[in-house]
Amino acid sequence: MRRYSAFAIAREAARYHSGWERAWASPDPKKKYDVIIIGAGGHGLATAYYLGKNHGITNVAIIEKGWLGGGNTGRNTTIIRSNYLQDPSAAIYEKARSLYETMSQDLNFNVMFSPRGVMMLAQTQHEVRGYERTAHANALQGVTTEFISPTRVKELVPIINLDGPRYPVLGALWQARAGTARHDAVAWGYARACSDMGMDVIQKCEVTGVRNEGGKVVGVTTTKGQIDCDKLGIVVAGHCGDLAGQAGFRLPVESVPLQALVSEPIKPCMDVVVMANTVHGYMSQSDKGEMVIGGGTDGHNGFTQRGSFHHIEETVRALVETFPMIARLKMLRQWGGIVDVTGDRSPILSKTPVESIFINCGWGTGGFKSIPGSGFGFAELMATGYSPLTEAFNLDRFKEGRFIDESVAAGVAH
Repeated sequence: MRRYSAFAIAREAARYHSGWERAWASPDPKKKYDVIIIGAGGHGLATAYYLGKNHGITNVAIIEKGWLGGGNTGRNTTIIRSNYLQDPSAAIYEKARSLYETMSQDLNFNVMFSPRGVMMLAQTQHEVRGYERTAHANALQGVTTEFISPTRVKELVPIINLDGPRYPVLGALWQARAGTARHDAVAWGYARACSDMGMDVIQKCEVTGVRNEGGKVVGVTTTKGQIDCDKLGIVVAGHCGDLAGQAGFRLPVESVPLQALVSEPIKPCMDVVVMANTVHGYMSQSDKGEMVIGGGTDGHNGFTQRGSFHHIEETVRALVETFPMIARLKMLRQWGGIVDVTGDRSPILSKTPVESIFINCGWGTGGFKSIPGSGFGFAELMATGYSPLTEAFNLDRFKEGRFIDESVAAGVAH
């Protein structure tokens, strides 16, 4: 695989860009692999990448029923932050945030990481106390955050209205090194690196059955035939319950559609990410000028990826109070993503009741920000049987009552 560089761009420009190689191969599946990863989204591709980079395991297939990155990876609002309350959460999200900072160099692929900063508005006294508590916890965890005043909020976001009639801005939890990245580019960069290591990215290949013998996985049945493996990783977000059922066990998760939209593009007016949990909405501005707006999940379980009109109304109505200037913007498009949610709003990265099957799911509304940290830890778990990053997120915590309660840190879908 040729490296991308300024010299490569100049060379290809001179020959009308006729010499670019395919970014990743599209092979037919082999009969057997050491490891099969089901799901070619960000988490699945990151797991495969770190299996190869950190553990030398490259006889790997990443199987995707649709197209690469076509699920939640391509349907989120790209926020990256690590200001979580509980220690295990802060550790894995901060690992992810730090890996995002060097991802473009590591993958030789521009993922457009932008450490523009993320603020979470405090609009009630209860939120002020909660975010001050989180700032203290983050200090002990080595995560750099601070609670800032309304004056500082206005300096960072001039378009904000601090004196909303219902919920004035009383301050904010601010993480300066948080930000955003290009969601598609993250998937493409990992896929290119995996393919370069000799791994097979197999698209349009749906898994229709998981085969095990004597309580141990031996392979999967797909629309492209049977494929054997020694280890299997299930990384399919909202469809994890279905795949777990095929493997013979159940998961404590539910799937719900998560709603988001973008406005028509406008001139630059906001260079940070703002989350307003009390009025239930969050917003940032993309490099193309669109206002990227996210809201909540539908009030019912489902697998639809369609937009929901009542969520547009609720979310925009809430944000107009805090950002009056957006009232006259037109919506460009909307969409839904299928998120898998656990009872404690924390993920599952764990061994399963079936030997050599591993599960990575339950990220809910926080999946994109965790991609590199999730892949790093899950690859370590699959390769060695143990990872300090994932140990607290195992399945046994639900029967033992060791919950990692992030329902407040998750706050609003983001």
